[in-house]
Amino acid sequence: MDFKRKFPIKFWFSALLSLVVIHPNFGQHENQNSDHEEVTHNEMDHHEGDLCAHLGHHEEEFDPANTAFHHIGNPNVYSIGPFNFPLPCILYAPDHGLDIFSSGRFDFDFQGHGEGHKAYKGYVLDGGSVKRVADPSFPNEEVEIGGIAHQGEDSYVCYDGHPYKLESRSTMDGGLFGGGITSFYDFSLTKNVVSLFLVFAFLAWVFFAVARGYKDREGKAPKGLQSFMEPMFLFIQDEVAKPFLGEKYYAKYQPFLMALFFFILGLNLFGQIPFLGNSNVTGNLAFTMALALFTFFVVNLNGKKDYWKHVLWMPGVPAAIKAVIITPVEILGLFIKPFTLMLRLFANITAGHIVVLSFIGLIFIFGNSGASIGGASLGAVVSVPLTIFMMSIELLVAFIQAFVFTILTASYIGAAIEEHHH
Repeated sequence: MDFKRKFPIKFWFSALLSLVVIHPNFGQHENQNSDHEEVTHNEMDHHEGDLCAHLGHHEEEFDPANTAFHHIGNPNVYSIGPFNFPLPCILYAPDHGLDIFSSGRFDFDFQGHGEGHKAYKGYVLDGGSVKRVADPSFPNEEVEIGGIAHQGEDSYVCYDGHPYKLESRSTMDGGLFGGGITSFYDFSLTKNVVSLFLVFAFLAWVFFAVARGYKDREGKAPKGLQSFMEPMFLFIQDEVAKPFLGEKYYAKYQPFLMALFFFILGLNLFGQIPFLGNSNVTGNLAFTMALALFTFFVVNLNGKKDYWKHVLWMPGVPAAIKAVIITPVEILGLFIKPFTLMLRLFANITAGHIVVLSFIGLIFIFGNSGASIGGASLGAVVSVPLTIFMMSIELLVAFIQAFVFTILTASYIGAAIEEHHH
């Protein structure tokens, strides 16, 4: 087996570059309405004016839903265990220009959810994520803030005793279902982007090491890392690439399939490691969309004549049925296939993370956020076995989802390049 020839590092590099330029917060839905009109504290009603007065004088009840969504989010800080570390912020607002600085400028909590204690250039850190103050009268320099307050679907930063409304983060639906579009673009190295780089570097090291092993031990039985990687490589080659693409074409598309499988698997497994960021890269729609787009272009750019004939004007079917039913459905299917690939991976990985965090949340719910030791102990007795079981299932799902994405991609490519003999 010429392992080095099949090494898919070129695809990984191009995929990584495409993901970096994608908005790193794209696809994260927060049920908050964006307001691009000027909002001043003089326009706040009485209840909004009370936000800053009550901020910090009471403790909020534990909210398992918000906690779960925070941990699967894509913040501008990197978490290792309970500790937060700053990341580079690259922000561009058409009305303000480009700003590059460290998220440490927000003076966020080293432990906790990464709430910022300072505003900088009109931006604040809310739960580890950068948001912009909607009011243009807010100071543009670095200033101390009194905290972040939330009221319903809106968020406010408290400065000098007054609340200033924050823009919500952009959502994939463009605001159609209650999200919004911000007035700035966030190209920052977020937690998911950093995790992607880490996994990319690790996989590159693994495959270079394996390729070097085959070169140095040519003709000998594999050992060490070689013996661990070869069964997986041969499985994808013999059970996915050859059956779906055939002996004639499998070698051409095998690097692409291998890159998909190992990249998705590596990111899935990295997200399973406790306390090491708990990243949710494959549970982010931006990432799964990028992979689905690669599949879409590889399939359709390599489609044979028979493939497009089947899609655009299926032979042997009455023209009226083709024009009204068959052709529109086939064209729609071109986009539905990558769309389902995107959603399947996103939904399965995200669901697993949420379930695990929900089980862990039982400890705090039963313990009344630390007020009841007995309740917390009961919650631990219930949640720990369930969490261990769910993490075991997630480990299995990590392999299954990587395999499913790869085998479906192979089937789509195989259908596009199939040569029909009439």
